[in-house]
Amino acid sequence: MNSLVNKSWTIVLLTAGLLAGQAQARDLPDFTQLVEQTSDAVVNISTTQKIKTGSMNLPEGIEIPDLPEGSPFGDLFKHFFGEPGGPGGEMPHEREAKSLGSGFIISEDGYILTNNHVVKGAEEIIVRLEDRRELKATVIGSDEQSDIALVKIKADHLPVAKIGKSKDLKVGEWVLAIGSPFGFERSATAGIVSATGRALPRENYVPFIQTDVAINPGNSGGPLFNLDGEVVGVNSQIYSRTGGYMGLSFSIPIEVAMDVANQLKEHGKVSRGWLGVLIQDVTLDLAQSFGMSKPQGALVAKVLPDSPAAKAGFQVGDVVVAFNGKDIERSSALPPVVGSTPVGKKVPVKVIRNGRSQTLWVTLGELPEQDKAVAKATENPTTADNRLALNVADLTPQQRKELEIDGGVLVESVGDGAAAEAGVRNGDVILRIDNKPVENAVGFKKLVDKLPAGKSVAMLVQRRGGPIFLALKVPPEAD
Repeated sequence: MNSLVNKSWTIVLLTAGLLAGQAQARDLPDFTQLVEQTSDAVVNISTTQKIKTGSMNLPEGIEIPDLPEGSPFGDLFKHFFGEPGGPGGEMPHEREAKSLGSGFIISEDGYILTNNHVVKGAEEIIVRLEDRRELKATVIGSDEQSDIALVKIKADHLPVAKIGKSKDLKVGEWVLAIGSPFGFERSATAGIVSATGRALPRENYVPFIQTDVAINPGNSGGPLFNLDGEVVGVNSQIYSRTGGYMGLSFSIPIEVAMDVANQLKEHGKVSRGWLGVLIQDVTLDLAQSFGMSKPQGALVAKVLPDSPAAKAGFQVGDVVVAFNGKDIERSSALPPVVGSTPVGKKVPVKVIRNGRSQTLWVTLGELPEQDKAVAKATENPTTADNRLALNVADLTPQQRKELEIDGGVLVESVGDGAAAEAGVRNGDVILRIDNKPVENAVGFKKLVDKLPAGKSVAMLVQRRGGPIFLALKVPPEAD
């Protein structure tokens, strides 16, 4: 009897498990209808460009490998195939290079969005439509900073992608990408949103959407769809150590892409708001040194001369916590907000200064074409020792002119102690400490001697031409 009861319970549990599995399967999205509804507006883009090369006389289809300098195999290749422009070699010449990418149609009369890097330098651009037509395209405009390009084909009554809102995306939400990885047209891959507002190195004006959607070479410029069939992003980059997909894919928010496209269409170029400050994140130690209850905002490490920020009264050490009514939690959130604000608009900026909140009003300028390079100091005329185990030197007038600074001291050497623990390096130029400007080596020593023992203070240094705040834990007084 007990055996029969146990078997009955086993059957019940198995049945419940199967039903639960079926219910969970039903909850997973079915992308078939979504692909059918959206793929018509996705295009394949192939480009041809001429590249100057001085390659050796290698057999057709064979290229010299990337060998370390001084490798014996390099000498072997030179022996058999010669050097470019030398005996046995050939003079530099032009060759055609072909590349593939993706894009999507945003208007019935043939405007197409793609990545700047897909069409950059292209001699010819061919767009292949869903109905197998192949049409030549012209570049209306491109923007390197956002990696967006707008191209145009001569056609009418084209299928158009539905534009959505990336700001409504939530981490964990399903998304779908359609493109031409490795030339395989209309390949669909799905995944979830891994993060939003992601900042990448050297990409200051794009708050990327991070996903785990499989993106590979050829997907660039293609659309990222939500489950409503709306484009929420433009697939742009992958993080990879091999050149292939590794689970980290990045897309440009559609709001950023469409704003760029509209500016390119109307003006042929993109204008961005410019504040004129160099910023960094606020760590826990820095927050304490600035009298803040928690780390947040963008810490101003430098105010550029004659910039909108300088005219509005910004100071080094200010922490921007809100811009034009939008909270700034991290420093990476500030550049995209500033860049998307119209040039000439006057906006309120909330900052924390000396532990107190205040609002500055700034009229934004236009982002310059290129930041001005700053030289690095190389000479060390005088030195001074202090309780931080630092040897510092006065700067010469020429060095200060090159660095565009009035004061500061050059770090000659860093011993074991508080400065080393804070991350101070040889060659740094110390500009401020405990929110007080450093005039020279003697003045620096006096400031250090007055630092409160056991407290965290902020130290502003200039490194490789850029300023950065470090959190310094002041050691106790010597016995």
